[in-house]
Amino acid sequence: MRVKICGITNLQDALAAVDAGADALGFVFYEKSPRYITPKEAARIVEQLPPFVERVGLFVHESPENIDEICRQSGMSLAQIHFDVEEDFFQKLTIKALPVVRARQPEDIEKFADRYRLVDAFVEGYGGKGERVALEWFKDADCSKIVLAGGLTPQNVEEVKPYGFYGVDVSSGVEATKGKKDPKRIKEFIQRAKFE
Repeated sequence: MRVKICGITNLQDALAAVDAGADALGFVFYEKSPRYITPKEAARIVEQLPPFVERVGLFVHESPENIDEICRQSGMSLAQIHFDVEEDFFQKLTIKALPVVRARQPEDIEKFADRYRLVDAFVEGYGGKGERVALEWFKDADCSKIVLAGGLTPQNVEEVKPYGFYGVDVSSGVEATKGKKDPKRIKEFIQRAKFE
C-alpha cells in the first residue's frame, strides 16, 4: 500500500517522510489552511528531494490555468483537486490530476470509479479535520484505485489494510503540531501501512 504524507511545510519534514519510505509528499496551496505553503517555498523543498518521489499539490477552488501554473512553479508532479468538479475539468489541465471524493454516503465512493481517486470524509470546509470514512462502506467495493484519507493514525492504519486500497494519505495523524510533523509518528505510520 502506497503512502502519501500531506501538509508538508518544511524540508526537514519532507526528508523525514522520504527517509521513512513515503511514496508521495503533499503540499497545500490553499491559503486558508494552517498547512499552506507558497509555490516558491514548495519549489525550494522540491529541489532538494531525491528522485522518484511524487510531489502532489492540493488545490481548492482554483481554475485549471492557475493549477497548471502553480504546479509548474513549484515542481509538482500531480494535482489533487480537493473541490467538487465534473469530468471536463480534468481535460482542461495539462498536469495529471487526482480527484478528491468527499464522501457523505456509501454511494459517493463510486464517483470517478474509472479513475484513481482520493476518498475523504465530507466535512464543512476543507482539509485536515481528522474525520474518518466508515470502513464498512468499502466492504464490497473495488478499492484498487482508491487512496483513503481522513482520520488515519499510526494506531489505526492497519485496520484499512484488508480492503486493498491503492494507498493511504495522512496529515494531522502524524503531526506534532499543525503544520509540523513528528518523525517518529511518520516512521511508525509508514512501517504499519507498508510492512507489518
